[in-house]
Amino acid sequence: MNPADRHHMSDLGRRVEARRTRLGLSREDLAARAGSTPGYIALLEEQLPAPAIEFLVRLANALDTTVQDLTGYATDFAPGGGRAGYHARMDEIDESECWDLLDDHGVGRVAVTGPDGPEIFPVNYQVVGREVLFMTTADAPLTRAAASGAAIAFEEDHVDEAFSQGWSVLLVGPVRVVSDRAAARALKDAAYSTPWAGDERDTAVLLSPRRVTGRRVVVQGAPGVPSASDS
Repeated sequence: MNPADRHHMSDLGRRVEARRTRLGLSREDLAARAGSTPGYIALLEEQLPAPAIEFLVRLANALDTTVQDLTGYATDFAPGGGRAGYHARMDEIDESECWDLLDDHGVGRVAVTGPDGPEIFPVNYQVVGREVLFMTTADAPLTRAAASGAAIAFEEDHVDEAFSQGWSVLLVGPVRVVSDRAAARALKDAAYSTPWAGDERDTAVLLSPRRVTGRRVVVQGAPGVPSASDS
């Protein structure tokens, strides 16, 4: 789709396309999941501003998300505003699944120790093998951490507002600046997106985690979680 076509997409259409792409689904795949047709999915993404609520619910379920997230209703609210789920429990996530949850790219949080104490800030990231790439500036806290040899923490999570459950993944380890310009350029060109923060963020920093852990809050009876009567 060219930029002129994208100009006519609704906010809902953009969110549907972005979520579908993130899950690696074609329009045919999504149509099969939602009980629709590829042509209708194309119409929804490119032109239709508001489908019927019944289909919107099916669409959200097909995309493993919520109607609120698809419509942007909760965009300006801090996540996790609901009450705790019924009979919730905490499960550990193994390292392999942690990498699966991180997927190829996304937005997470980095924690570094600065001159005035701990600092935490959101960053775009790209998974490269078993390392994590951040594109930043030459004087950024991440770059200073790399120069000092300090370890950092990187965290990514997801919250299911409807069922008060979710997961978090934590990576801890040293970071290093990719000093070879050709290698840094290749990493930048291979990244899914330039940093959302803009500017000339041309410094490639790689996190080599020594520890990869994850936790999941599971609520009994939520989608994909058996209830007590099923066990």
